Amino acid sequence: MRCSPLHLRCISVVVFLSVTGTLAADPYIFFDWTVSYLTASPLGTRQQVIGINGQFPGPILNVTTNWNVVMNVKNNLDEPLLLTWNGIQQRKNSWQDGVLGTNCPIPAGWNWTYEFQVKDQIGSFFYFPSTNFQRASGGYGGIIVNNREIIPVPFARPDGDVTLFISDWYTKSHKKLRKDVEGKNGLGPPDGILINGFGPFPYTRELASNAIPFGTINVEPGKTYRFRVHNSGIATSLNFRIQNHNLLLVETEGSYTVQQNYTNMDIHVGQSFSFLVTMDQSGSNDYYIVASPRFVTSVKASGVAILRYSSSQGPALGPLPDPPAELDTFFSMNQARSIRLNLSAGAARPNPQGSFKYGQITVTDVYVIVNGPPEMIEGRLRATLNGISYIPPSTPLKLAQQYNISGVYKLDFPKRPMNRHPRVDTSVINGTFKGFVEIIFQNSDTTVKSYHLDGYAFFVVGMDFGLWTENSRSTYNKGDAVARSTTCILVHGRPSWFLWTMLACGTFE
Repeated sequence: MRCSPLHLRCISVVVFLSVTGTLAADPYIFFDWTVSYLTASPLGTRQQVIGINGQFPGPILNVTTNWNVVMNVKNNLDEPLLLTWNGIQQRKNSWQDGVLGTNCPIPAGWNWTYEFQVKDQIGSFFYFPSTNFQRASGGYGGIIVNNREIIPVPFARPDGDVTLFISDWYTKSHKKLRKDVEGKNGLGPPDGILINGFGPFPYTRELASNAIPFGTINVEPGKTYRFRVHNSGIATSLNFRIQNHNLLLVETEGSYTVQQNYTNMDIHVGQSFSFLVTMDQSGSNDYYIVASPRFVTSVKASGVAILRYSSSQGPALGPLPDPPAELDTFFSMNQARSIRLNLSAGAARPNPQGSFKYGQITVTDVYVIVNGPPEMIEGRLRATLNGISYIPPSTPLKLAQQYNISGVYKLDFPKRPMNRHPRVDTSVINGTFKGFVEIIFQNSDTTVKSYHLDGYAFFVVGMDFGLWTENSRSTYNKGDAVARSTTCILVHGRPSWFLWTMLACGTFE
């Protein structure tokens, strides 16, 4: 699969979806958004960012299960734009999910109305531009899908709801980054880490001299807040933590989880988590909110915001809370394994999640997908999957399928790596109608990879270091693996070591 610049680090597997109906009684909600350039100084340097309705990050899309969303988007950028609704399953209309396989980009100066239903979903997601490396300049915002009134939430109603975006950030424009990535320069390390579009609180004298604006979250003593934390960056895994406060994990990307306390959480590119955080400290001073880079050593500073109690009388004290060891992939692996599905809780429907026995499903197709390190192919730096670098056609795949247009794509994506020279092609996985697929991602590069299956949730049933083999299936979690839309493939310090993970049972309808 050819990677557009963003896909060099975050690669999406293209599958076909179908259109299903919607109930007439489900309510409609309407929005008008304008996407345009704004001027901001997240790291102390004035630069162009992409905002929505004058906001960076963009507005939160707050809806309820089964609502129909009608979103009119005006593109005031100087290049085409596609917004993707990350993790939202397009059960009603798969033409609307905002990727090149199903949508044409909105030309500069034009508008387009997205219409989709958040069908049988709950949870925390986010939207972002899916082409032209625009996500590196912003254009992202939160999606909250609330439970219907008749569906109980497996925890007491929080006193407040906080959405946080943590992301790597570059002072170069997304256009310059795009050229660097396509050429021989590569992406390089980020210039800093942002929290909600702000640079780090000046916790050191060196940072204070830069007069960088920072973010503040205001809270009340004794109350509990739901923090929805999204890694909206383009390349860097981040560790999230709040000084002196526990993070009670309750949900990730639409799945209620077994409730466990963490002092910090590794959040990889494209992932979303919900934590309940109780304001149980004295509240006589502020506290640090921190997002620090993982598995890289050359980022200038962590992202730091301030948690401010209404009773606070002074600034945050002491050093930043300690992160895990910077290159400790074992920590991240074990933490990811610890996240389990809450089988006693309902999600969008009243039945408990454990009633769906994914471990007993007969798998229709098996794919072992190996990513190769980026290399120069036809004059551009490209990443590959099973030796193929995907190049999007001028006609979206869904249109070509709908109207029987030949020659647009090939249904020949290999199920195993092939012993041949890497090439560019429009090669697509040929899914089985109403089938279930097992996908094993094998990382043969030296950097972390994130994979997102657009419009689908899948069960992450196994992960380990080393080469995947048929015997690896004996270690699969077939009981309470968490279902999510984005997973991460780590590395173990040396190119000769790999990580495998298996994602089971996304049905092709």
